[in-house]
Order: sequence, then structure tokens, then C-alpha cells
Amino acid sequence: MRIDPQLTRACRKEPRRPAWTGRAPPAAAAATARRLDNPAALPVSCGTNLNLETLQVRDANANVFFVGLMGAGKTTVGRAVARRLEREFFDSDHEIEARTGARIPVIFELEGEPGFREREAHMIDELTNREGIVLATGGGAVLRPENRAALKARGFVVYLRATPHDLWLRTRRDKNRPLLQTEDPKARLEALYEVRDPLYREVADFVIETGRPSVNGLVNMVLMQLDMAGVARTPAR
Repeated sequence: MRIDPQLTRACRKEPRRPAWTGRAPPAAAAATARRLDNPAALPVSCGTNLNLETLQVRDANANVFFVGLMGAGKTTVGRAVARRLEREFFDSDHEIEARTGARIPVIFELEGEPGFREREAHMIDELTNREGIVLATGGGAVLRPENRAALKARGFVVYLRATPHDLWLRTRRDKNRPLLQTEDPKARLEALYEVRDPLYREVADFVIETGRPSVNGLVNMVLMQLDMAGVARTPAR
């Protein structure tokens, strides 16, 4: 891939939920979470927190945006939803890597988080202006007000929520997540959750609690909620 010259230059110079208790889930849930090393085994559930005030009938071709913390399953579920709807799928982090020719950790190392967030904001603005797509956003995309405004105004937003403990189980072996390269990644996830959960809820049209069922079960729930809102009806066969 072509390396972005800017990187080369940089090298040179809802109702309130109970607070997370930090307690481990039952053994069965922990065992299921350990299977997350295989994306096909992503545990999910069909529990939703539907925002009836913002849920309105939309254009059937409205964009569908996924938000949530790292490890929530946005890319896995988003890609499956796009396949079922016969739509184009994008992952904002993957698009940034493709455009720059550098992995996300490298961008963080060379430009810091502010530099990455600037690139991310440009990418979110570009992708959300497309029509009829499914988009998985980066975990920190909601931090900037302009990103939240774009997501809310240009599509239907699905928040995939998971507890910090479950997210830690899913991401603890992943070295491509720069914000978790700390001595205590679990504590970092808990801190990120406290800051970002309200922002995800702010933009979300509905919330899905992720747990143990199959990816297919979650995809079906997403499609059902989209259909109820008049969005993204499955193409006729």
C-alpha cells in the first residue's frame, strides 16, 4: 500500500443503567466470551433498548451506522447486515488504513490520538454522505460533536453495547488497539465505557445488548428493527 506522505513527515518530526461493578460474569458467559477469538462465534443477544422518541419512519434506502466500543462486534455484525441487505459495507478504521497505507497503531504512534481523530472525522464525514450503505464506525468516533451530528442526521444508528468485562475478554489478545496497550487494559475499558456509553446512547436509534447468542440472531434483530422503522427492507427474492 502507498504510505501517506503526511505520516512520513510526522515520523520525522436512555434510562440510567446501574454502574458497572467489575464483577466477572458466570463461567458459562466467560467461556462463551473466550470464543470471540473466532469472529463467527461472536456472542450477541437480541435485547434492545428502542428509542421510541427518535425512531421514525425513514427512507427505505437510509444508511445504517453501527456504533459501540472496540470489541462490540460492529464490523462482524455490520458486514453480515450489509450482505443480507445487498448493500455496500464500510469500516471507517479500515478505510483510514487503506487511504494512509498505515495501521491504526502506527498512526497513533506518529500523530497521536488528536491526529488520528482528525483523520477519522474527515472519513466519517465522507462516508456518511454516501447513500444506501452500512457503516461500522471506530469506537471513538462519537467523541467529536460533528461526528455525532453527522451520524444522527444521515442514517439510522445502532448501538451494540457490551459490558467492559466482556469487551476485555474479546480484545485482550488484540495488539491492533492502541488505547488498550496499557498495564491494565480492563481498567482502561471501564474508563472508556463511562465516557462513551452516554454518547453512544445520544446518537442511537436503538441499543442492542450483546451476549451469547449467534451473530445470525443479532443480525435478524437488527433487520427486524430496521424493517419496523421502514429502513432497509430486505430485497425481494
